[in-house]
Amino acid sequence: MTLNLADITEPVALTPLDGRYRAAVAPLVDHLSEAALNRARIVVEIEWLIALCDGPIIPGAPQLCDDEKAYLRSIPQQFGAEEIAELAAIEQETIHDVKAVEYFIKRRLTEEKAGHNLAAASEIVHFACTSEDINNLAIALMVRGAVCGVWLPAATTVTDVIAAMARDLAATPMLARTHGQPATPTTLGKELAVFAHRLRRQLNRINTDEVLGKINGATGTYGAHVAAVPGADWVEVSRTFVESLGLTWNPLTTQIESHDWQAELYADIARFNRILHNLCTDVWTYISLGYFTQIPVAGATGSSTMPHKINPIRFENAEANLEISCALLDTLSSTLVTSRMQRDLTDSSSQRNIGTAFGHSLVALDNVTKGLGRLHANAEAMAADLDANWEVLAEPIQTAMRAASIAGVPGMENPYERLKELTRGHALNSHQMRTFISTLHLPDDAEYRLSQLTPAGYTGLAAWLVEQFLTP
Repeated sequence: MTLNLADITEPVALTPLDGRYRAAVAPLVDHLSEAALNRARIVVEIEWLIALCDGPIIPGAPQLCDDEKAYLRSIPQQFGAEEIAELAAIEQETIHDVKAVEYFIKRRLTEEKAGHNLAAASEIVHFACTSEDINNLAIALMVRGAVCGVWLPAATTVTDVIAAMARDLAATPMLARTHGQPATPTTLGKELAVFAHRLRRQLNRINTDEVLGKINGATGTYGAHVAAVPGADWVEVSRTFVESLGLTWNPLTTQIESHDWQAELYADIARFNRILHNLCTDVWTYISLGYFTQIPVAGATGSSTMPHKINPIRFENAEANLEISCALLDTLSSTLVTSRMQRDLTDSSSQRNIGTAFGHSLVALDNVTKGLGRLHANAEAMAADLDANWEVLAEPIQTAMRAASIAGVPGMENPYERLKELTRGHALNSHQMRTFISTLHLPDDAEYRLSQLTPAGYTGLAAWLVEQFLTP
């Protein structure tokens, strides 16, 4: 059975990133699409041409004036639908993507508006370069642009939303659950602050990750460079050029830049994804416990058959997209650090999926941001849960008995075991707990302090920790 596509004029999307989630990932198109790759290749080729003429590095190379440089730099700026189609047609003939870019630029140099000087520079285009010289730099520019211009702002936004919620809820007491069981109370804000702190640490790593590049020929030896123009300091030319693009120069490579920086970056982004995934599963659980209520969206449907439901779909959707993103990022990290001998093309095919990996992460970021914005903390539900679990005060009571024993107070023997006998498997109320405290013969100050303690008041320094260690 096949779809009837005869009357459909627009292409039908194969993947959700180009269909259902198109709006969420649209900003990545300008950085990680095939068209963006070709535009970045043009940028690198143009800047290499200008650098070689500016030197002067190659004897006889024309000296370009400011207008000519501006014309050259306008070529990638004007890379639109017509140019994309033209380049695709050239590639149909060359059966080689980078060579097609070279020919595309050479056409622009021979246009009447380019001037005679640029026509004379035609053979300087792609001079001494292997395709990977252009590709590694183009991909570095693309990935850096996608990270700095799209992914990091979205990741920072969701982290800031979590941090703001943490500060707002810093003093809202909540029953903790270690191993899923009632445990020492905390505050909802402090638990959110833990995630904000973890995520910000990863953002700091990503912000400082190096982006490397190289331009040194077919096997990284500058062989063609030295053979053609032996008088130039090609190592310095290479370093200066790569750094002029805002990248870190890699001095030792094979034909390819080794991609280690990509593996490092993708591992950091995957780790951010996984921490955010952990947040999603916890928030989902808090919703199921009633600690968060979801603010209804007008006109939205939760269940197709149960009208009362508001499903936590934003967080479930984010979980799935984060898992897909991590799987792709992990594959890229492991594949890109290996190349047979001096070159194989596994990296080329793999790197075409960078946009997909970022896209699924971006969809998740969008969903989490929107999902968090529809939550309301239900302090009453958390208070009721705390009041139903007075046995969590066994910890401070037995710890106070230990302190009293160390201070020489008699009758404080086996505090852990006595509290274990009282509380394990038993639900206690406030009266039972306070009656037990009164039988212990603790020092007066300790007895008073513990008799006034409630599960909701047993949150230690939780609120203070948020205030002190979670920056705005």
